[in-house]
Amino acid sequence: MKTQDTKAKDNRWAILIITVMSTFMSTLDSSIVNVALPIMATSLNVTTGVIAWVVSAYLIVVSIFILFFGRLGDLKGQVKIFRLGLTIFTIGSFLCGVTHSVPLLIAARAIQGIGSAATMANSQGIITRSFPQNERGRALGINGAFVALGALVGPALGGFIISFASWEYLFWINVPIGIAVLAVSFKLLSGDEPTINEKMDFRGTELFILAILPFSYALEDGQAVGFSNPTILICFFVSIVAFVLFIKAEKKMEAPLLDLQIFQNKWFSISIFCAFTSFITISCSNIILPFYLQNALGLTPGNAGLYMTIYPLILALVAPFSGYLADKIGSEILTLFGLGLTSGGLFLMSSLNEQPSFFMMGLYIAVMSLGNGLFQSPNNSLVMSMLPREKLGIGGSVNALVRNIGMVVGIALSTSILYSSMSAKIGRHVTGYVVGRADAFVFGMRIAFITAASISTIGAVITAIRLFNKKSKTAEF
Repeated sequence: MKTQDTKAKDNRWAILIITVMSTFMSTLDSSIVNVALPIMATSLNVTTGVIAWVVSAYLIVVSIFILFFGRLGDLKGQVKIFRLGLTIFTIGSFLCGVTHSVPLLIAARAIQGIGSAATMANSQGIITRSFPQNERGRALGINGAFVALGALVGPALGGFIISFASWEYLFWINVPIGIAVLAVSFKLLSGDEPTINEKMDFRGTELFILAILPFSYALEDGQAVGFSNPTILICFFVSIVAFVLFIKAEKKMEAPLLDLQIFQNKWFSISIFCAFTSFITISCSNIILPFYLQNALGLTPGNAGLYMTIYPLILALVAPFSGYLADKIGSEILTLFGLGLTSGGLFLMSSLNEQPSFFMMGLYIAVMSLGNGLFQSPNNSLVMSMLPREKLGIGGSVNALVRNIGMVVGIALSTSILYSSMSAKIGRHVTGYVVGRADAFVFGMRIAFITAASISTIGAVITAIRLFNKKSKTAEF
């Protein structure tokens, strides 16, 4: 008689389709809305700052609930929680499309975020459990490719939809896809999983939310009002205190929300830290490049969009290949090479000026994108392969949390460096592009890219030390 894991391995490629479709919907939904924000603001009669919370609410809710659902997946079964997430996400998508009030729309987006957190937290664990070691990197690489495809297709699909229909259809498109994926999951994913008879750590969950929520708000709003603003400083203080209390509480709990013992595996911790540095650095390019292309260089949105598609397109092509290579030659060398290329690409990006060679600029973006594509899949494989089966849910949620927090920190860090450098160059405080001062923007952009490249280099050095230490230990035997 076949065990559940054996059945999963028999249907592993079909299971992969289910998990990557949920991943695709989650990443698509974080990018498809951006292009429609001006139209939504006009339709709902609110300011740009208010409508931006339609995007922020989704990302923040994903961050604060992802550990909760990762732990719940370990306790109650990853497939059960994955299906629950799909259901909640689909309901949230429907509610987003039928509401015409900003508070209700933001609430519906929060519901979407809860569902997305549940699927994100458990999809990598399901993939890891379903695939043997020699195919796991390839499978996680394909999952990474669909993350990139969601980011790639989102803006273009969103622009197409709002050209022919109202903005509500941006959310309704998820409903039939969500129902179809959910139906197939009941056929291919077995919910008959072993459970763990432990209580959920609700105290730890509350402290974690109290740490993440004000931190995310401070990073989001601090760029507008200044990070020295008393409200922002209070938010950071509350976040730090709550995080310290969270760590202390988790050390005392018999069944904590976040099992800190997983970080005792130094290879796991190093892989997580390197992932954090990569998401900080890549988000720097993603947030600064559109303004450079359209404001400093004067490109049309369409032409700028062509350059913006280079990163997700190359990532979508390279991620499955790098995962396949990781299965054959190991992940460590690929992560080192990937971070090295990312650092080199960012340093090259810092050399751009007001009149760049457009061919060379595309090449620089390609180098940076290639490096990130070579890094992500092998590093994901390293992270998940170092965990026991009963910790796959929390491990996958930590990995996804690091991605979200890294992107939030990267955006805040890069824009803060950009605008503070511009202010120093111009001689007055600025928080946006100043018409006629492309030189000031390029000055600030250069410092931001050099900072990002330096952070990526730190990750590469740590990866090199990891590779050297592992080879040394292997040589001893």
